[in-house]
Amino acid sequence: MRKLIASTFTSLDGVMQAPGGPDEDPAGNFDLGGWTAAYWDEDVDLSAAGFDGNGRELVLGRKTYEIFAAYWPQQSDDNPIARIFNAARKHVASRTLKALHWNNSTLLGEDVVSAITALKAQPGLDLQIIGSGNLIQTLQAASLIDTYHVWIYPVVLGRGKRLFEMGAKPGALRLTASTTSKSGVLMTTYVPAGDIPLGTVGA
Repeated sequence: MRKLIASTFTSLDGVMQAPGGPDEDPAGNFDLGGWTAAYWDEDVDLSAAGFDGNGRELVLGRKTYEIFAAYWPQQSDDNPIARIFNAARKHVASRTLKALHWNNSTLLGEDVVSAITALKAQPGLDLQIIGSGNLIQTLQAASLIDTYHVWIYPVVLGRGKRLFEMGAKPGALRLTASTTSKSGVLMTTYVPAGDIPLGTVGA
């Protein structure tokens, strides 16, 4: 079975909105876009966490798809990420889009959980979610995400769309990898680990 992998940037307080630039996603009057920019250094390897989509099919929510589709097709094939994104098969979750114009893009349909379940059962490349917070929450609730790559930046934003909003499905995670960049970005990998083990400290 194919794996479903979610990769995302978050602030220390769990906000994932508009990490790449001021105009990326100003929804809700969010005016702190571009909060990752100052922390990029030679330790920050996009390929290590699937952010470049290499060797995978992309799974995108509507907003992330629209941001990507407005940018990557206009970039030169000399850019390795543009080359990968433009060629990759892309599965898009949207209730409002009726047609997709970016190369190799298809709509998942009304029942995203059933569509992703079916995709995971098919032979092929692993499935890579990038950004797409609402979609991550839907698929997390359905226990469909196999791996989380979460890069935590040393900033507190105080507002904005969060990786896990109120009402997220409770569950334990197991840390499988962790690296810190020179600029202070904590690059982590987690896998689901079943129910939360409850107890009394010191008992």
